[in-house]
Amino acid sequence: MILEQIDERVMEYARRSESELKEIYEKLDRICLKNSDRILSAFIKNQVSYTDFADINGYGNYDSGRDKLEKIFAEVLGCEDALVRPHIMSGTNALYLAFSALLKHGDTMISLTGTPYDSLQEMIGMIGNSSQSLKAYGVKYEQIDLIDGRFDTNAILNRLQRKDVKLVEIQRSRGYSQRPSLNIAQIEEVITKIREVNKNVIIMIDNCYGELCEEREPGHVGADIVVGSLMKNLGGGIASTGGYIAGRKDLIQMVAERLTAPGIGKEQGANFNLNNSFFKGIFMAPKAVKEALKTAVFSAYMMEKLGFQNISPRYDEDRTDLIQTVELGNEKDLVAFTQSIQESSPVDAFVRVLPAPMPGYPFEEVMACGAFTQGSTIELSADAPVIEPYTLYMQGSLSFEYGKLSIMLALSKILKD
Repeated sequence: MILEQIDERVMEYARRSESELKEIYEKLDRICLKNSDRILSAFIKNQVSYTDFADINGYGNYDSGRDKLEKIFAEVLGCEDALVRPHIMSGTNALYLAFSALLKHGDTMISLTGTPYDSLQEMIGMIGNSSQSLKAYGVKYEQIDLIDGRFDTNAILNRLQRKDVKLVEIQRSRGYSQRPSLNIAQIEEVITKIREVNKNVIIMIDNCYGELCEEREPGHVGADIVVGSLMKNLGGGIASTGGYIAGRKDLIQMVAERLTAPGIGKEQGANFNLNNSFFKGIFMAPKAVKEALKTAVFSAYMMEKLGFQNISPRYDEDRTDLIQTVELGNEKDLVAFTQSIQESSPVDAFVRVLPAPMPGYPFEEVMACGAFTQGSTIELSADAPVIEPYTLYMQGSLSFEYGKLSIMLALSKILKD
């Protein structure tokens, strides 16, 4: 039994956490209730029926379930329209689809959050020599770095006053960087200021890991297009594939025509008998996100009490996404911690993870993901590029109790070693 393997120091801090984290957990409960209200209301408004779960194959014509699902996603994300499809296999795929639909030869895009997540760099053309990168298609790329983890508003406004930029992109989550993730209030502030100097530039948000962590989404504060994966928050741990793109109706039509073909747009696309899991996934998503956030808070608390340094966010800081980091300082400890997470997972606990190349990433990666869906990060997982300062990125857990057991076991193994 796992509880019998827990180090007594770990067990004692876990007992203390129940009272010390009580108010934080209650705040997460309130956010979950608010988001659950929005989702349940959207289900009722759109008259979801059991018949909407039907398998529509071939061209996928006349799929009322697909249409209702996309209306629900749009409402939940504060947008006019949405594209929610099993054909979108990851967040990276969703981002590339949106970029390639909205940007043409000669257009300029700017990242407002500095260097983007590793898997986007070859897509953009910052590294590699892919003939399908945005750079290869003649799209110009610029970036404006954050200053102390905040938007460089002066630089952004000065650049956008020239009105020759087609799209700006904001990566809400920290990705594999040391900066904090950006909350909705910060995103709202910069969008408001951008609109004062440039009303036409497309504002796009990479929303991965952030959905339902706060009471509002980027669409509620003026974002034109919002992108994410169903193997993260909004799939609720139930969707086994898929991604979404939500936003202005005209932009979603452009993206849909890129996914299918001009003249077809959103009207076709078999659902591969996944409508039921997509509906159920977003329905359960507020609860799954809350459980993951509670696990992250508990992890940060336990690591701090046990003497780990450079933990972000701290357990008592507000959160805007699922990601919890801890800086290990060297490759040996990074790999050991990741292995301990894998060994305390429900699936493939017997697998010993090691650093290895990963498609789309410029460095070797070490990744623990003992999940029921391969690559799912709403389930407890941990990964890191094997480079200085050897920071581990943890996220997920469908159940706080399971997450708590896994974290306690992982920490006990580390202390023992």
